[in-house]
Amino acid sequence: MKITFYGAARTVTGSQHMIDINGQRILLDCGLYQGRRSETYTRNLHLPYDPASVDVMVLSHAHIDHSGNIPNLVKNGFRGDIICTHATRDLCATMLLDSGHIQERDVEFLNKRRKRSGEGPVEPIYTQEEAARSLDNFIGQSYYRTRAIAPGVNLTFRDAGHMLGSTIVVLDIEDREAKRDMRLVFSGDLGRKGIPIIRDPETVDHADVLIMESTYGNRVHDEMGYEIKRIEHIIVDTYRRGGKVIIPAFAVGRTQQLVYMLHELRLKGDIPEMPIFVDSPLAINVTSAFRSHPECYDAEIREFISGNGVQDPFGFEDLTYTRTTDQSKRINFLREPAIIISASGMAETGRILHHLKNNIEDARNTILIVGFQAVLN
Repeated sequence: MKITFYGAARTVTGSQHMIDINGQRILLDCGLYQGRRSETYTRNLHLPYDPASVDVMVLSHAHIDHSGNIPNLVKNGFRGDIICTHATRDLCATMLLDSGHIQERDVEFLNKRRKRSGEGPVEPIYTQEEAARSLDNFIGQSYYRTRAIAPGVNLTFRDAGHMLGSTIVVLDIEDREAKRDMRLVFSGDLGRKGIPIIRDPETVDHADVLIMESTYGNRVHDEMGYEIKRIEHIIVDTYRRGGKVIIPAFAVGRTQQLVYMLHELRLKGDIPEMPIFVDSPLAINVTSAFRSHPECYDAEIREFISGNGVQDPFGFEDLTYTRTTDQSKRINFLREPAIIISASGMAETGRILHHLKNNIEDARNTILIVGFQAVLN
């Protein structure tokens, strides 16, 4: 067996790990490398191996730094199956199309600059249409079911507790060249205990080879209950001032956690009645995928649903999802306290920019940062 690390080594993004075993090539993840625009385009466009030589791909979860270069893989000759959980497949159906749109938009911007400097145009890494075409290769697999994916290689998914549908990849291998059986475990991205909605990460009883991520290995997170209490106090204080709470939030995962948390706080009467908006088309589509996969829910949200007679944990009376541009613009005319959740989570692009522009100068308002923020170099 041979393992080659093509990404997410000495860096966090661009996860791609190739396993050569028993004459077969198995690719673990195919993510986009994320960094400076000048560097990322070339690095993501040219895959460091022949896509047609890959027999099968296993996808740990839907985040773009793990899934985002799949359309490019398929575009350049990969014809095998992409095996992931059913929830990951449905999330990718939304997220890869959105990524294709971003590739097209970025290249359009880049080509305007290249034209001014006398350079020829470049093509997007992939288009929305190519992203949609790649979805035909996806095959959903349930947790704990075992599937033979190559001669002498059996795949089982365990829950990584990182996001909806995320997995620890367990490969039980009969290495015919070395004449021995072994277990390879790829952690994917690991979550932490107590994350709302999804189950806690599992442990695997043994591994002969372990490929493990360590993004947050150097820090200790606050307990989830403490974070919820802080957010509750901020919302109440802002309401009393007559202000709005503006929350930049990642469309995948963080927005759904916030909506569920606000639903709980409203039912308990811990925050006052006020309009709450989720203003992000991508977040709306992702929330639909969350609704479709209750098999991924943890015991806490199941008890919340059954104990309160709730049909939809991601919908309640005060909450409005705004999809169109006109709906988004109308939020600006609100003169009463409100909560506005919008993307992007790092406030770099998207509708959050106009909400910040329209609200940041009013001292009554609060800009609430609830997710990771990259350091600007």
